[in-house]
Amino acid sequence: MIYMKMHRTENGEILALCDEELLGKVFTEGNKELDLKLYSDFYNGEKKDEKDAESEIFEMDISSANVVGERSVSIFINNGIAKNEEVMRIGKIPFIQIYKIRA
Repeated sequence: MIYMKMHRTENGEILALCDEELLGKVFTEGNKELDLKLYSDFYNGEKKDEKDAESEIFEMDISSANVVGERSVSIFINNGIAKNEEVMRIGKIPFIQIYKIRA
């Protein structure tokens, strides 16, 4: 399962997507940290299976996205929203951050 949460802001909608088993944990590598415990509220939304999450993403008007975990990231990769070379990792945990900058 995947946690999916939308944050509506004056600059557009931000999608937070996180593999269920990662929420509430902290990952570190050197001086880098991925804190899914402190920021669990940001990701803790509706639980979706991968197919439902994937189909809902294409119905949304997303301006930015924070995507964490193998399953969540693979949705973005497999659908051409992001490329493998854009995936970052802390430890073995993949994540993608996508931002739309408005001029």
